[in-house]
Amino acid sequence: MKAKKLCALFLTVSLAAGLLGGCGKGGSGDGNDTGAAGDGGSEGGVVELTFYNADGEEDPWTDPVAQALTEKTGVALKTEYPVSSDDQKVALMIAEQNYPDLIFAKGDARSLIDAGALIDMTELIDEYGPNIKKLYGDEFEKLKYSPDDPSIYQLSSYAVGGTTYKNSGTAQVQWAVLKENGYKIPESLEEFEKMLKDYIAAHPTTDDGMETIGITLSTSDWHWMITLGNPSGYIAEGAPDNGQWLVDENYHAIYKFRSEKVRQYFKWLNRMYNEGILDHEFATQTHEDYIAKIATGRVLSLFDTDWDYSDGEKILKADNKLNLTYCGIPLTMDKNTKAPSLMYQGLTTGQGVGITTACKDPVAAIKYLDYICSDEGQVLVQWGIEGTNYFVDEEGHRYRTQEEIDECNNNKDYRKNTGVGFHNYPFPCYGDGVEDATGSTYTTASKDTVIAEYDEEQKAACEAWGVDLLVDVFPQASEFETPKYSAIWAYSKPVEFDEIGNKLDEVAWSSLISCVIGSEADFDTSYDKMIADLESTGMSEAEEMLTEIIKEKVALVE
Repeated sequence: MKAKKLCALFLTVSLAAGLLGGCGKGGSGDGNDTGAAGDGGSEGGVVELTFYNADGEEDPWTDPVAQALTEKTGVALKTEYPVSSDDQKVALMIAEQNYPDLIFAKGDARSLIDAGALIDMTELIDEYGPNIKKLYGDEFEKLKYSPDDPSIYQLSSYAVGGTTYKNSGTAQVQWAVLKENGYKIPESLEEFEKMLKDYIAAHPTTDDGMETIGITLSTSDWHWMITLGNPSGYIAEGAPDNGQWLVDENYHAIYKFRSEKVRQYFKWLNRMYNEGILDHEFATQTHEDYIAKIATGRVLSLFDTDWDYSDGEKILKADNKLNLTYCGIPLTMDKNTKAPSLMYQGLTTGQGVGITTACKDPVAAIKYLDYICSDEGQVLVQWGIEGTNYFVDEEGHRYRTQEEIDECNNNKDYRKNTGVGFHNYPFPCYGDGVEDATGSTYTTASKDTVIAEYDEEQKAACEAWGVDLLVDVFPQASEFETPKYSAIWAYSKPVEFDEIGNKLDEVAWSSLISCVIGSEADFDTSYDKMIADLESTGMSEAEEMLTEIIKEKVALVE
């Protein structure tokens, strides 16, 4: 979980407390025709529902997909969204008791639930939501809030099921380095270290004279969690993304930096720093510096995720330096640890779209949500308009023309202009690779489309490995058991927990950097001090609180 997300929740609740102190027509249940939605009529028989989207942007509701959604459901959305990263809109809503009809509050959902601002959608779903139940299938029970309060306040904003066709792995290494290693994927930190050192010895500088850097990180702000914190859990423990937490087989939560294997990972990183493999500027550079450094092509490897470093890669691609872009690899500490990159953690809950108590027409709202979950609705928001954005072949399968694919990939305004892919998030959706009754995937991403977009470096690697997809060399999803709890970073947690969690992260952030940049002789002393500081900050208390939360979530599905 990002530090900003935790801080935002705490500030939201605090601000709300301070301030408090001082329908027309809608689609039928199957989403394929139009019928009376409720009493909240509007001009022209269309119900306009206000929608606050915490991850949103301006949406005039004029694109072709939006118009088709209104035609099918009788609903038009009027979207509000944050105007800045520190926008406290949800806190103001709570303080003023002034809510939109629909809301995606992201990390602030708990505040709305505690304020009684979200309705329990269970009865509405039972009566009007067959497609909602179909989409969530066996994971429907996970939508319930808790055993004590089995209400369904939100529909998850994250994909249900699916296949991972693309993944940046637990570490990234330049194609040039991998090729010089005969495309052999390192199976331990020792092999990874040797690969970097051998390449640096052979190429101490880049073609334009810059010093080669083995590894760099971005730690000057919340990115420390992405590049310094998260990789330690993936690489050392083979643990999936649960934010700052590890969960054992008995559902006990552990703040991951107390793990002995994680400690050994940081000890290795400390040695890489002292031996000059880890960038000596990592702790002082800004994220902008980090991206600019990647764009020079001098950084051999990263511990990051593709959405975070892609801006640097774009410059390399524009300069036709594909060999200096990155291959995601399933790096772990040793051969006995499996990289969890393709593991399906189950339905992500805690963040989703809800209907507020102020909604003028809850029936219209639930029918709109049910239409989005229908096969027709999923195809509309993901693929667009048949005959314009996609076509159907003689076998009944959807396809896009190359011209449409190029327009989608290259036109930055494609989503807004067409509406394709603009109205799906944060609403419910199927994952990539899930097929409808026609055998077509609900999303436009498929094995064939991913392969078609590979560049020459990616194609050469697949040929060298004898695979179709780059992720075929990863431990596959089938090798992992789906846990009974979902990704912990998305859970709505009590403010008391988040207060401690924020403090723990502040201690870990600065302490881990100190451990890494210190001398090898001082590492254990520094790490012991960090653990002591974390304990005095409330680590054990937070672990006990989170353990109870996880066990409650597990109880919902057992």
